[in-house]
Amino acid sequence: MELVCESNQLEDYLLELNDVNFSNSKIKGKIQELFNPTQTEIEKAKVAFEYVRDEISHSWDIQGKRVTCKASDVLNYKEGICYAKSHLLASLLRSQEIPTGFCYQRLMLFDTPEKGYCIHALNAVYFKTLDKWVRVDARGNKEGINSQFSINQEQLAFTTEEKFDERDYPVIYAKPHSKTLDVLEEHTDAIEMYKSYLPQYL
Repeated sequence: MELVCESNQLEDYLLELNDVNFSNSKIKGKIQELFNPTQTEIEKAKVAFEYVRDEISHSWDIQGKRVTCKASDVLNYKEGICYAKSHLLASLLRSQEIPTGFCYQRLMLFDTPEKGYCIHALNAVYFKTLDKWVRVDARGNKEGINSQFSINQEQLAFTTEEKFDERDYPVIYAKPHSKTLDVLEEHTDAIEMYKSYLPQYL
């Protein structure tokens, strides 16, 4: 699949946003922990990706009810669904002047079409030294999910199966999609939100 940028201005993928709030003091503290001037952009992206993947719990995996949205809240509470985790990863990388966007997949919510579908969020990162965008998914690994940082061969949390009406959306968005933001802002119980209210289409 060929990725398509929503904006042809790389600067749009560096902007600070309400939910990608990298000037927040807590995020600044984490930035100082994770990054140093000797790291390459690829090393910084790998460190940030692995931190968000491994140290921020996916709400469903821990059955956590708290709904987080802003990157600073995701970092503070160390939990969130994929939408929220994508906000934090974008925040960390944009703070380092590494363009980062938002990508989406339509997936079965559980294991059969009858149980419904959801929109899943991940990130795309632009590496100037490679002159290419790379998709990465910091959702969090568990049995059956093995997402890795790779600049050569994508290794995402999920592969889509068209026979089950799943799909990859090719667009790299400069901002989180409004449908994903709306669901986070409208709910206070992450478990109920996850089971019943996630958008099924963009």
